[in-house]
Amino acid sequence: MQILVVGAGVIGLAVAVPDGLIVPVIHGVDRMPVEEIAARRKEVVERVRAGRLRAADLSGGTFTVSNLGMFDVEEFSAIINPPEGAILAVGSVLQKPVVDDGEIRVGRRMKMTISCDHRVMDGAMGARYLQDLKRLLEEPLRLLV
Repeated sequence: MQILVVGAGVIGLAVAVPDGLIVPVIHGVDRMPVEEIAARRKEVVERVRAGRLRAADLSGGTFTVSNLGMFDVEEFSAIINPPEGAILAVGSVLQKPVVDDGEIRVGRRMKMTISCDHRVMDGAMGARYLQDLKRLLEEPLRLLV
């Protein structure tokens, strides 16, 4: 199963740089296995940090992922980068008390929010996307099938 992608399979990655934020893209993620997406992500982030971006690295994005979890941000509302249709905001993974079969235990929880440009996709479509993404994160082996 391929990772969930909105639009034409060109996903943007919000990357912090000393002067602000750059959103390079990865093309064709709708046809890539997770391992290849991870490798491409690493390559493009390295190009951003080295100042070696190509024109293709900055054009055609339809959807952005913004992760502030590494800064201990639990949740946030991300702003869409036009002309993209949506942006996923990913917070940090925290240990929280959870109820499992009537018992309280320690579990890991992560908050994600999605901002949608309603000219492209409505909130119901965004909610279904989050629902599918949640299911895949809870059953990660489905990403490898």
